[in-house]
Order: sequence, then C-alpha cells, then structure tokens
Amino acid sequence: MSSNSNSWLPPSGGKIDVGILGATGVVGQQLVSMLAGHPWFRVTWLAASERSAGHRYGDLAWRLPARIPADTADLRVSPLDAISDAPQLLFSALDASVAGDAETAFARSGRHVVSNARNHRMDPLVPLLIPEVNPDHLSLLDAQRRARGWTGSLVTNPNCSTIVIAMVLAALRPFAPKRIIVTTMQALSGAGYPGVASLDALGNVVPYIGGGEEEKIETESLKLLGRYADGAVINADFVVSAQVNRVPVPDGHTAVMAFELAAKPSIDEVSAALANFTAEPQQRRLPTAPAQPIVLHTAQDRPQPRLDVAFGGGMPVHAGRVRRCPVLGYKLVAMGHNVVRGASGAALLNAELMVARLRSAAAAETEDEAKPFASVRQV
Repeated sequence: MSSNSNSWLPPSGGKIDVGILGATGVVGQQLVSMLAGHPWFRVTWLAASERSAGHRYGDLAWRLPARIPADTADLRVSPLDAISDAPQLLFSALDASVAGDAETAFARSGRHVVSNARNHRMDPLVPLLIPEVNPDHLSLLDAQRRARGWTGSLVTNPNCSTIVIAMVLAALRPFAPKRIIVTTMQALSGAGYPGVASLDALGNVVPYIGGGEEEKIETESLKLLGRYADGAVINADFVVSAQVNRVPVPDGHTAVMAFELAAKPSIDEVSAALANFTAEPQQRRLPTAPAQPIVLHTAQDRPQPRLDVAFGGGMPVHAGRVRRCPVLGYKLVAMGHNVVRGASGAALLNAELMVARLRSAAAAETEDEAKPFASVRQV
C-alpha cells in the first residue's frame, strides 16, 4: 500500500473519523458496537437506505444486547448518495444488492472503503484480505488506483465461513494443502435480520444457503491463500469442495474439514502448527487482533458455538478434534463467530492493518528524509 495515499491520516495519536455504510443492519450495528471506544477510530457519519435516511440513529431499531453508544445514537443517518459528506475511511455493511455501485462511487470520490459485501471480492485488483493470512495482498491497491484512476481504495473481507476455513489452511500452509472437503453448519445470524423463518429453522437442518455460498468458499479460499507477485495474485493450487447447511444456532459457523497435505506431517505437528499460528496483526498488536488467532481445543467435544463463540470477543478461530482421516489423511472441526470474526470484526481488523502499514510507511519516509541531517551538529 503506497504511502502517497496517507495524507488523510491525522497526526500520530489522533483518532480517524470513520463512517459506516449500511449502518442499520446486523453487521452495521455490530460495527457501531465494536467501534465504541476504539483507540484509533471514531464514528462520525452513518448512511443507509432511503427508508432510514434522515432519522436519528438512536430512534431506529437496535437489535444487539449491548446498548447503543450514546455518541453514535445522536447521529443523523445520511442517504447513500451523500458522498461529499462522508469521511475518508468507510466501512461497508451494505447488502450485495446495492453494495457494488455504491462502494465504487465512494472509492472513486477518494474514500477508502473496507467492505464486507461480496460484490468486489473476486475483482483481480481488489484485495480479498484476512490480515493473518495474506497481508501482502494490500499491495494490489497501487495497481487498483492506477487502473481505475482514483485516489481512493476498495478492500474486501471474505465470506464468513471462508474466514474460518482460510485461517486453518493458512496455519497449515507449511505442509502444502492439496485437497479439502468441507461441510459447514452455519448459524441463523448469518442470514441477517429477520433471517430464516422460525418454522423453517427450529429443529431442522436446511442443506442449502443461497447467494453462491458454496462457490464463495471454493473460490475465495484460493485467492486468499494465493501468492502476490508482479502486481497480481496467483491463486493457490489446491482444490476445495464445499457443502453448506443452515442450522438453528444463534451465532457461530462450524466447518467440518477433511484435507490432504503434501508434506505428510504427524498429527502432533498439525496440532502444533494450529496452536502456534501467529502473524502480522499479532506482531503489530493491532487493537482488534486476537492474541491467539487460532485456539486449539483438546477436548473431544469442542469447539462448540454455545461454549466458545464469545471467547476473545469473538475474534479467534477455534479448532479441535484433529485426527487421521482414512480418505484424505487429516480431519478436524473449526468454528468462528460469523458476525464478529466473519464480518464486522474482519472489516475492522482490515482497516487497522491498512492504517498501521500507512503509518509505518510514513514514519519510514520521515526517517529517510532526516538521515542527511543526522550528522549535522547544532551550534
């Protein structure tokens, strides 16, 4: 990410004004909640559909158990075409039906958009980002700006189940994953509000989720684990087969995974790779980064959404039941909070990484500029 785009950052220590597109939905509200008291960011602007535009945010339906932050409650919701009023950094929790054009318009205006929507994920010039998995893909932004002719930027986070799966695969990258079969059991909150009708969900398993859910897991994983080189991402060379199910769980997507590893490690080596996995967000101590990205469980009946989903504020991915598979060699169970780690928290961590890298680049430039004067003695 080029440092020539950092002019919108405040002086060191100052908070950055941010806005939220789609602030009234489940993911938008979770973003509002997570941004309350954030050490780097301050919510100053909200936008949503015409149905909500013009209303005081606190007068609209609030669906989280935590109370709405008072400062945000007093904000007036703007329409999505009020681009000139928006701050430079925006989180998009928009529905895919409107996100594509809206996010492009804001990026074209010079805003930096961190999106949870699926519309731009597979665009070859748009980083599909998990900071622990592929932080180097942020380098795509230079090519994105040149090709699109804008000073803004557009970054996306993956599908909520894909994040859980890709984190596991990233930890196992030293063993060269080859083939992965995954079956997901996805929580009701993943369908948004009001979501799945109660008589369809209760006491039931629905073996289908629309919107290309299986295809997203199968394709996004390859881009996420792909290699950045010469201004482009070269997809990973493994293959993923996915089946998805909606289950009557409030929060927490579970992924049952079987996989082949070319290096043929022992089960203890696989377990150690998961337990010891760490990456740039932890090294930089980003505010939203979990200290332990993957929590490895040794109990045979874990992870479980009810017991584990809220651990660490919902940001870690959980793994357990690591064992031999008679078909592919290895299998395990993974789980993560679909609304936090899989959506709002993912976007927030992406923004933190972007800002941290820009600040580091700016500091390095300042240091380089000062080097010619380092030996000059003041008299």
